[in-house]
Amino acid sequence: MKTALVSLIAGLLFGAGLALGGMTDPGKVIAFLDVAGQWDPSLGFVMGSALLITFPVFAWVRRVGKPLLAERFQLPTKKDLDLQLLIGAALFGIGWGIAGLCPGPAIANLAAGSPQILLFVAAMVGGMWLRDRTVSITG
Repeated sequence: MKTALVSLIAGLLFGAGLALGGMTDPGKVIAFLDVAGQWDPSLGFVMGSALLITFPVFAWVRRVGKPLLAERFQLPTKKDLDLQLLIGAALFGIGWGIAGLCPGPAIANLAAGSPQILLFVAAMVGGMWLRDRTVSITG
């Protein structure tokens, strides 16, 4: 129960941060990505602020033995770049540029009940489902 409560609070804090930083506004995201047109650099400050927090926290995670509410930290173990990762990153970037949303802000935007957001999240979940099926078939 304690883990679920902490997860809920962390998710709410994350969603609030996305909304406050403008990451849930697809128009603002697309304006940030439009470096040849009406570029809006403000999301760069949001991302930079996130990195200022992330780097020291990851350094701290490496020093402590284990988290308070789990047996171990869930850190990525893969360190190499392969074709599957590069294709996935390219598809993510294309989708982000077209829709102006990535998974976190899309989930946060579900609260608005917009049909476009619902369709986006449904397509995102469908893509995750399809990816799981194709990766298990191909190896």
